[in-house]
Amino acid sequence: MKLSARLIAPLAALVLAGLTVTGCAPQTSDTGATKDEKSGTLRVWLFQEVGNKPKERVVDAAVAAFREKHTDAKVEIEYIPVETRAQRVKAAFNDPKSAPDLIEYGNTDTAGYVKDGGLADIKAEFDAWDEAEDTDPTARQSVTVGGGIYGAPLFVGVRALYYRTDVLKELGLPVPTSQAALISTAKKIHRAKPGLYGLAVGGAYTYGAMPFLWANGGELAEESGGTFKAAVNSPAARKGIEAYTSLFGDDNCPAAKCASMGGNATVTAFASGKAAMAIGGDFSHSAVEEGAVKGKYAVVPLPGVAAGSIAPAFAGGNNIGVLKSSSRRTLAVELMKSLSGKKTQAELFDAMGFLPTYTDVRAASAEKQPFVAPFVKTLGAGAKFVPASAGWAQIDASLVLPTMFQEIVSGRKGVAAASDDAARKMDAAFSSAG
Repeated sequence: MKLSARLIAPLAALVLAGLTVTGCAPQTSDTGATKDEKSGTLRVWLFQEVGNKPKERVVDAAVAAFREKHTDAKVEIEYIPVETRAQRVKAAFNDPKSAPDLIEYGNTDTAGYVKDGGLADIKAEFDAWDEAEDTDPTARQSVTVGGGIYGAPLFVGVRALYYRTDVLKELGLPVPTSQAALISTAKKIHRAKPGLYGLAVGGAYTYGAMPFLWANGGELAEESGGTFKAAVNSPAARKGIEAYTSLFGDDNCPAAKCASMGGNATVTAFASGKAAMAIGGDFSHSAVEEGAVKGKYAVVPLPGVAAGSIAPAFAGGNNIGVLKSSSRRTLAVELMKSLSGKKTQAELFDAMGFLPTYTDVRAASAEKQPFVAPFVKTLGAGAKFVPASAGWAQIDASLVLPTMFQEIVSGRKGVAAASDDAARKMDAAFSSAG
């Protein structure tokens, strides 16, 4: 399924600055490898998923295929928590002796990791790779910085609304088609069934909150002349923040339990039968299928403010890159190809629901599995991205937005004060990034 111009346009912002491990991480340009060994052990860090076993099986198959061609090489895979990746990657960039050869990283990490000197430019190898010709242009942008290519796209992902079909039917409630209806439906469910969160939300679930802000016309930041200024404290953004934080409380998702939850926790709550609705990604499908709600749920695009509209979703996804410090660059690139190639991406889709980054593989996957439809529809309606500034690294690592949400839902600060504080922190990060 080739991305339409309508889809590509809103995603053009995926130049993908962002998520370095910290805004003041020291440069590591002096940690580049001086040799390229053709044997030995390759160390790989991949992200731990909510339900990781299916991913492990696909990765093991890709590693086995690699080792058939490279019998003198061994591979050690370690699955690391997404939430603590910042500290792990920072340490790896600054200490090559303990660093892995390859890492999986979020597509918002690219520019920041390149700025920190951690990723190797593999443009020559990528351009010579036959399969790379079918990489979606937007996905290719996610590994491109300043003309170099710093890894291979692994999957693209967006979030939509998972809901319990049995619960809505029992209570006689229609599927929400507007943001106001979503909020009121969540509270009606919790009132009727106090043991269920109406809509599982998390104070640390930044990418679940962003659609509320964007749907109300707000932005995270505004760009002018190549510099960014925070906009989370604009009237439109505050309206979205108010909408999202209104879902924390005894009438839906108690702040004492939900303020600290991230995206994985909200999906787990839904999959385990503790929530009637949740904002989850296409990549959450396998975890939900393995949960208590199998056969009792459906997915639709997250509704926007106007009835029948779709809230802009964060255009996410992950890549796999080779560290500049790897002393086995050639082998690492070959393993990267095996882990991110067409066969592996097709198997990851079957196992995890991860949307492939190859246009031909994605088209075949969409024909095979109808659950992809609401996520593709969400992409087509206009996905958005984080500010294309390396300053996003410090903002994300410093938990600026989660802190803002948590201050509001705990009652420590009002929306105006919390968003003003967040804006000041964001502007400082943008300024320090240059």
